[in-house]
Amino acid sequence: MKRFALRFYLSLLLFTVVTNAQDKPASSDESAVVQTTVRNYIEAYYSGDASRMQQTLHPHYLKHMIHGDIPIRERTGSQMVQEVRSHGPADLPPEQKTEQISVLDIAEDMACAKLVTPHWVDYMTLSKLDGQWKILSVVQRIDD
Repeated sequence: MKRFALRFYLSLLLFTVVTNAQDKPASSDESAVVQTTVRNYIEAYYSGDASRMQQTLHPHYLKHMIHGDIPIRERTGSQMVQEVRSHGPADLPPEQKTEQISVLDIAEDMACAKLVTPHWVDYMTLSKLDGQWKILSVVQRIDD
């Protein structure tokens, strides 16, 4: 009986520690850095700056694009950089080059963010690599 009680209390203690660790809010500094990474990503796309785009991407970056009835398409980081390099600045009027960035969660070296533009919504997973936040994956819903 004592062994059962000990296991129960240890399990309860572990659950409490893990739950409290997960409930800890992300620091505003980390949130600001994640937001800056996402802003650099979208501004690199808008301005056609391939090297700036490259700096935001994790080496294992993968993007999934959902667009109506079109089958889901994928892009790797090198494909994204090449696309930005070859197409140059986005052909959009200035009022359509806007974005709203929300940092949804940060858990140690992982983060989740949402990017809303006039034409699409991106849900992003970021990972800290060598002390820098990098975009690991994007799921994009294209609206037009």
